[in-house]
Amino acid sequence: MITSIFTKSKPINFLVVFSWCLLALFIAINKHSDFNFNTVSAFKFFAVFLCCFLSVLLVDFIVSKNSLSIKGNTEILLFSSFLLTIPQVLTDWEIVLSNFFVLLALRRILSLRTQKEHVKKLFDAGFLIGLASVFYFWSILFFLLIFSALLFYAESEIKKWLIPFLGLTATVIIAVGFSLLYNNDFFTTLNINPIVGYNFTAYNSVQFITVITVLLSFGLWSSLFYLKDLKKKAKTYRPSYKVVFVACIIATIVLIIANKKDGSEFLFLFAPLSIIISNYIETIEEKWFKEVFFLALLVLPFVLLML
Repeated sequence: MITSIFTKSKPINFLVVFSWCLLALFIAINKHSDFNFNTVSAFKFFAVFLCCFLSVLLVDFIVSKNSLSIKGNTEILLFSSFLLTIPQVLTDWEIVLSNFFVLLALRRILSLRTQKEHVKKLFDAGFLIGLASVFYFWSILFFLLIFSALLFYAESEIKKWLIPFLGLTATVIIAVGFSLLYNNDFFTTLNINPIVGYNFTAYNSVQFITVITVLLSFGLWSSLFYLKDLKKKAKTYRPSYKVVFVACIIATIVLIIANKKDGSEFLFLFAPLSIIISNYIETIEEKWFKEVFFLALLVLPFVLLML
């Protein structure tokens, strides 16, 4: 019943997603931030919400454009559910913006499948990931995603392997120019901060222990079937599925090595993980198990709110 409603593309699904994103913002403001109402802070949180909701719509576009699931909105419902589960992600505008640029880069990377304008797409991907790293340094690791895609799409031209570096260089030049104009130095805007942190005490709470347990168990279980079913996918779309899985691995690495662990670093994981879990839900044949599996992920944030 639940899956039959939400796995079909309907306007009500986008209304639900919008409502959950808005609720996550209110929880983030009231429980996880020192919010003092003024024009600047109100505009900042509005911009964060807008960027976050656009990220959800971008995930839907990426999935539909690259046939990463059947026609439906399961992945965006899962994405918004994850947001509501860890609303702390909305307290860090830099990570929200960085993730948005990573998703834009992912869109360009997956579009390599069409065999058109490769040079432009590779340049854009390198530029966008460079831009993402300006706001959150460790998002630079997603630069590896470009070369994974080139490998999966069997691109052997050296020129194409070098183009992403030109895009990254363009970002550096713009950032250095901006820094010279406004900060009177070279590297402040680049935000180069390669500090690794392995202090996980911030996760020692009911919320994070529950969320990590659920995401880890559901994610690993879904990933097994995701990889197992790769051979069943159309050959032209198979590399796209592999790129999404690599993105999930990179996001997990970013989460682990993040110096500041306040929950916002989970945001990078939400998009690829929601696509992977959505694919698994589509393969479940037992109707009762599909309902329980999907409902558990949708109900989780509301259960955590009552704790």
